[in-house]
Amino acid sequence: MRPLPDLDALASRLIAGDRAALAQAITLVESRRTDHQAAARQLLARLMPHTGKAQRLGITGVPGAGKSTTIEALGCNLTEAGHRVAVLAVDPSSTRTGGSILGDKTRMERLAMDPRAFIRPSPSGGELGGVARKTREAILLCEAAGFDVVIVETVGVGQSETVVADMVDLFMAVLIPGGGDELQGIKKGLIEIADLILINKADTDPPRAERSAREYRNALHILTPAHPDWTPPVLTASGLNNAGLDVLWAQIQRHREVMTANGMRAARRAGQNGRWMWAMVNDRLGRAFREHPRVAALAPALEAQVLAGEVPASLAADQLLAAFGL
Repeated sequence: MRPLPDLDALASRLIAGDRAALAQAITLVESRRTDHQAAARQLLARLMPHTGKAQRLGITGVPGAGKSTTIEALGCNLTEAGHRVAVLAVDPSSTRTGGSILGDKTRMERLAMDPRAFIRPSPSGGELGGVARKTREAILLCEAAGFDVVIVETVGVGQSETVVADMVDLFMAVLIPGGGDELQGIKKGLIEIADLILINKADTDPPRAERSAREYRNALHILTPAHPDWTPPVLTASGLNNAGLDVLWAQIQRHREVMTANGMRAARRAGQNGRWMWAMVNDRLGRAFREHPRVAALAPALEAQVLAGEVPASLAADQLLAAFGL
């Protein structure tokens, strides 16, 4: 078993901008070992005074929207302007192996080679709660290491979008020019939580892209905005050609200025921290419950009876809670 790292030395190296120390710290956070998790909490406590200064961006989108291409182009623009950019890519995982199948680092080769950038793919393991814990803590580590823009990319379309939206300052949906179903189903769900909508690949059919943008702007007028001071802008761009990304960054900066001035940026982060605290309490209580010896001994047979329709789920829950002492 590998020994625990010297937390004071690791914190000092990370604060100095040592990328290897940052990678080591994120690995510590991602570990499921109980002693590693305890050490990660101690490390974060040391680093908290150095966190909070970055612009936190969440980016999602429909499959094939070109998120990684857009993130790479935007990230390179920002590093050229003097920013330090961290990208935390939440990958889907194989249900059989649990391994990451996207490989964002290989899809952002130019940004991955940039000394002012840091890319970290993190397999989700199919657990949204795990993604939330690992990614939230990784954001803090990146900030402590001096990265002033932290981008969280989530993939696919589903429940993970709301998880990521609740850990960033601005949540952006990347979409592509589409037809009559443009506002149906999951896409409608995306625009309800997005702070900004980007119609990507606009270079392939500019009139169609502008038409889609108008449809989204019209739809947003129907929806109640999350805050009266901010109506999500709908922009068109081409990540592949690096077109329109200067306007995108200007809108991201405008959002920061508006939400800072009215106090909502600080309030949003405070609310996120409070919900994170209770989520971690629930997570650890749930783990303690499942690992309790009497619960662990009783659960398999009870679950089999519930699945077979022999025992009501409510009664099974009562028996498990009683075994736990509740």
